[in-house]
Amino acid sequence: MLRPWLAVPVVLACGLGVRAFTGGDFAKYAGVALYATLIYALVAFWLRPLPAALAATAFSWAVEFFQLTGVPADLSARSTLAHLVLGSTFNAPDLFWYVVGAALGVLIVRARGQRPTPPY
Repeated sequence: MLRPWLAVPVVLACGLGVRAFTGGDFAKYAGVALYATLIYALVAFWLRPLPAALAATAFSWAVEFFQLTGVPADLSARSTLAHLVLGSTFNAPDLFWYVVGAALGVLIVRARGQRPTPPY
């Protein structure tokens, strides 16, 4: 049985691997999509697939719009972790790729024919 907690390190590894071993727009947008997939995997512990996808998209969009304030850019300049979590600059196409990443999470769960089970 697929457990959501197993998906978290796999998605993290994929995201970091894409950024490390590819380049250009593919690396950027694959990383953006996988960010939303990671958030989906985290909230799938508690929510059904569609609400988890909506929550992952909403969270990702909130982080993206937060970048308009300049606070994430300041934090990212001082911390690699902040840069990985918050990014630094707003990019409108990212909004689409967050939806793609959340949908990827739903597709994986549906392809497995099961709903993730809570860790407790």
